[in-house]
Amino acid sequence: MASTGTPPGKIISDDMVPAGGNWGAVVTSHHVLRIVDLEGKQGVDFLCYNAEDPLERYHAPNTIKKARTLALTKGHSFYSDIARPLMTMVGDTVGHHDTIGGCCSAPSNRMLYGVPNIPGCRENFLAVLSRFGLGRRDIVPNLNFFSNVPVRQGNALADLVFEDSLSKPGDHVDLRADMDVIAAISNCPQVNNPASGGKPTPIRVVVWQP
Repeated sequence: MASTGTPPGKIISDDMVPAGGNWGAVVTSHHVLRIVDLEGKQGVDFLCYNAEDPLERYHAPNTIKKARTLALTKGHSFYSDIARPLMTMVGDTVGHHDTIGGCCSAPSNRMLYGVPNIPGCRENFLAVLSRFGLGRRDIVPNLNFFSNVPVRQGNALADLVFEDSLSKPGDHVDLRADMDVIAAISNCPQVNNPASGGKPTPIRVVVWQP
């Protein structure tokens, strides 16, 4: 696979998202959203909603229970709060994506790292969702593509930490829309843990039709 991550189908849209930037759009049913980690080790926070009724949105517990794993990969669907598949991961060159770490934010950066006024993925989500008439109450626990948050034996809270990502330059995920969805992406700006390799980098986001 080329490092640019060009998909094998008709390209609907093709965007470069800068380090720390955000992206959002409606992805039509059966179209595929490709997220490409251009330089490797870049965390990408993700949420999705039913475009016709955004009250139906990604639900981490349903997704995890159906997948029977905390680390999603190819073949796993992202289920809504009413247990319907919103999107399905139909391609994955990494094999491990986080479901429990959630998104960083200015308040959590202060809480965890003692750094004030450093915005994060929550602020990016707010910017994206505002374009669709959504807001703070619509942010739910999210997916983190390319992020490595292992839960070690014993499940001790002290062992729940972000570690170096497993992704390499050009690695990508392909997400098929199982209905018309609002997709929201934060290209993580975090530098206080290894979620983005200590140096946030750009990603490529392509919507394509198989």
